[in-house]
Amino acid sequence: MRTVLILGFVSLLTDISSEMVYPLLALYLTSTLGASPAIVGIIEGIAESLASLLKAYSGYVSDKVQRRKPLAIAGYGLATIGRLFLFFSTSWSWVLWGRVIDRFGKGVRTAPRDALIAEAADAGRLGHSFGLHRALDTLGAVIGIAIAYFLFTSTHGNYTRIFLYSMIPGVIGVLLLFSVKEKKPRLKPAKVHPLAGWRNLNPRLKAFFLVAFLFTLGNSSNQFLLLRAHNLGFKAADVILVYLLYNIVYALSAYPAGRLSDHIGRRTLLVCGYLFYGIVYLGFSMASAAWHVWGLFCFYGLYSGLTEGVEKALVAELCPVESKATMLGLHATLLGIGLLPASVIGGLLWRMVSPEATFSFGGAAGLLSALGMFLVVPKLTQAACPK
Repeated sequence: MRTVLILGFVSLLTDISSEMVYPLLALYLTSTLGASPAIVGIIEGIAESLASLLKAYSGYVSDKVQRRKPLAIAGYGLATIGRLFLFFSTSWSWVLWGRVIDRFGKGVRTAPRDALIAEAADAGRLGHSFGLHRALDTLGAVIGIAIAYFLFTSTHGNYTRIFLYSMIPGVIGVLLLFSVKEKKPRLKPAKVHPLAGWRNLNPRLKAFFLVAFLFTLGNSSNQFLLLRAHNLGFKAADVILVYLLYNIVYALSAYPAGRLSDHIGRRTLLVCGYLFYGIVYLGFSMASAAWHVWGLFCFYGLYSGLTEGVEKALVAELCPVESKATMLGLHATLLGIGLLPASVIGGLLWRMVSPEATFSFGGAAGLLSALGMFLVVPKLTQAACPK
């Protein structure tokens, strides 16, 4: 549990750094650098998808050399370096490079860090451990967004100063990571296939991977949600506040959802989460008033809380022991690959059809994925989980 807590606080500090920047990027790109919503979608899609390709490979390397901590340190360090590019940015291409380096770091660290959490979790408490980590991670987002709001309003929209200050908690998080203790490696290197023997994987895990990938094809960047709020009359500072509300709900729901999944199974919560996503996106396609946006961001927080930690717990309990980091990385890679087409499609629909079309497409994808999760992935309860 000590390792889980330390990694949770590392993520808390890193998310303070990240979320001081994230809710401002779309506004910075469109209002200061003159980029279009389509460019926003391309930047987010490229950054997330290219970085996600690393997650499975990073997990494979971690399993192969039986080391987690060095890769995690390198990944968190790269994320901090990415903030420098935002600070020096004079065009959207600088922002693209900053986001790519940031997400590259996430690609390197995610699978090894999640494997550390899975290996440190007590028996039968995977959902508890991943839920606690997601709660601390998202608490960092809440703090980071609150700081961003304070700095944005007090500096009269000085984006570059906020980008500079965001590096401080990131550096502290990297230093804290050095105190994590990982298990000693075996005497012989592990024999791990890059795809960990896909044919021999648990059928329930393969079915889940398929549904999760299809869902991601309609899951465009959160930047479109922030642009939609701005499109409906929200000022820049109000956009930060509504994103803060989303993260508060996310933080409050992640830990209870993880614990609940240990008792009633993962599938039920994932179906509910995908349903919330579909309803929220369809709601954004029809929203016409400010109170609609506030309510929809609350439900969007529930979607994140019900799914992100629970998905990782599901993968960790169904994958082979010797390829834990590989499978956790493969899951993250599958989700990330879909972000490029999803974000590009979202940006093109916004520009060529209407903002409503972007969210109608995402809403349909969410509802279909909920149905797929219910029909394709067999029911799994903690009692039925393989040991």
